[in-house]
Amino acid sequence: MLLSKYVKESNKGIVCTVCSHYCLIKNGKSGLCGIRKNIDGQIFATTYGFPCAISVDPIEKKPLFHFLPKTKTLSYATVGCNFSCKFCQNHSISQTNTLIAPFGKILPEKMVYLAKEYETPSISATYTEPTVFLEYNLAIMKLAKKDGIKNIWVSNGYFSEETFGTIEPYLDAINIDLKSTNSERLKCATDAKVEPVLENIERIFKSGIHIELTTLVIPSFNDFEVEIKSIAQNIASISKEIPWHLSRFFPRYKWSNIQATPIETLNMAERVAKESGI
Repeated sequence: MLLSKYVKESNKGIVCTVCSHYCLIKNGKSGLCGIRKNIDGQIFATTYGFPCAISVDPIEKKPLFHFLPKTKTLSYATVGCNFSCKFCQNHSISQTNTLIAPFGKILPEKMVYLAKEYETPSISATYTEPTVFLEYNLAIMKLAKKDGIKNIWVSNGYFSEETFGTIEPYLDAINIDLKSTNSERLKCATDAKVEPVLENIERIFKSGIHIELTTLVIPSFNDFEVEIKSIAQNIASISKEIPWHLSRFFPRYKWSNIQATPIETLNMAERVAKESGI
């Protein structure tokens, strides 16, 4: 599908504007996400209409505990992500540009139909990163909104300001992964910067869209009390009313040699969060 709306021209290629990487994509190449490709001077999303996963989940699994509690949500994703997290739980679909389409082509109208069929009051773009398949989920969001179905993103928070302006009228709730506030540490683990994530958290909160945050507490990465305190203070500086989920890490992907997070570490993180007033 042609995506010329979300690009800027450059004499060296095309700048994709959907996320904060602002990838300069040369002809025949893809952005960091692996699925947005420059073909003869035009950007195409190679996964449009081809979800790699569709499931009906408890909304608490997103996790959202304060938005439509005790309901189910129709969850879906396509392959691809603009982060390269070494600890990704869904790396088999997020860290590939190979099309995975077990359901064949599912047009936006069909996705909304499925939500009605399974009687889910919401649809969630999740599992990978909604930003990279923006056009597909935006088409779904617009149709869902017309039918009174709520729209949810589970995101790393690295979407661009331009993308936020596009999704704001249709997005009802979001959970953003706040992995760290240490730029060097985050860059090493994900190839991304922390500033756009923090800016988007504040942007979402000020917009009135329901927001909850999640931090996966990982040994030797972000499990230090000073780091947990830094994350807590950053959240509190925006609002102490933002729910914050502290999740336990289990060995995954390139960090399969790291031990699971000790329960006492999560207890420490909870204490620090409460001391920060969250």
